[in-house]
Amino acid sequence: MTTISDFSPNGDAMAENRKVEDVFDDTYKEKEGPKPPRQIVWRNVVLMTLLHTGALYGLTVIPSASILTLLWTGVCFLISALGVTAGAHRLWSHRSYKASLPLRIFLALGNSMAFQNHIFEWARDHRVHHKFSETDADPHNALRGFFFSHIGWLLVRKHPDVIEKGRKLDISDLEADPVVMFQKKYYKTSVLLICFAFPMFVPWYLWGESLWVGYFVPGLVRYTVVLNATWLVNSAAHMWGMRPYDLTINPRENRFVALSAIGEGFHNYHHTFPYDYSTSEFGHKLNFTTFFIDGMCQLGLARECKQASKEVVMARIQRTGKGHKSG
Repeated sequence: MTTISDFSPNGDAMAENRKVEDVFDDTYKEKEGPKPPRQIVWRNVVLMTLLHTGALYGLTVIPSASILTLLWTGVCFLISALGVTAGAHRLWSHRSYKASLPLRIFLALGNSMAFQNHIFEWARDHRVHHKFSETDADPHNALRGFFFSHIGWLLVRKHPDVIEKGRKLDISDLEADPVVMFQKKYYKTSVLLICFAFPMFVPWYLWGESLWVGYFVPGLVRYTVVLNATWLVNSAAHMWGMRPYDLTINPRENRFVALSAIGEGFHNYHHTFPYDYSTSEFGHKLNFTTFFIDGMCQLGLARECKQASKEVVMARIQRTGKGHKSG
């Protein structure tokens, strides 16, 4: 495991010339004058309304599901969540560790099961979020309120600055990854097969569950829960919780989000040390994603996990944090 322990002039850990553009850019200034008019994407409004209505109905179907189907739903939840957390987020957005081809394929499949845009777009927008956090160039700017940062940003056209900054990012590493580009090319087909058909047909074929239950429980309900767990990182984890590492930024340490998003709720730490593969200094505590990546390292499928050293964390706490003891 690689531990980053060098200090840059401003006190951050930067042991290498990192090509990933995920460090906050304090030179960006929002344009003066009136904001551009908000353009509602009615297609997305209708689809999200139908999705959540269907998921609410799916909750009434859960009592009729077999134990095996409920267990399968949990498996699908973990696979799709890992496709986002260990895949699109920690691997492809931040390059915080290296993954073998089999692991990258598994995470890409999990990402398609999560159906939150293909890896290429997810990682690009997430880098923009980090680089221009809580500004007009942030895709889900939490200063615009809980609803906007949770789901509203998907119901309106992107702010022009989000599009402009996204086009200027260096995403050559994503373009050079054949797994990322293959998933991008066949994304719609992969979503249809992996997000909906696969979770539905497995319980029907293997233990005789009805297709109705298979569609709504491991399909629609599971998909909606993973979506909202991810969205809580953008909303709740930017509003409620402690800021022990950097009081000057909005992201917070939110244990509920950490639990629901399998480790992504230690958000003040993550925005302070975006290169850290664990997104936390507490190891596996409320962090199944870190447990998974460490397991992949033991199997030889992942390597070179980047991590902020204890000295770097303590120095940052002293400089920008307050009232916290490391580790």
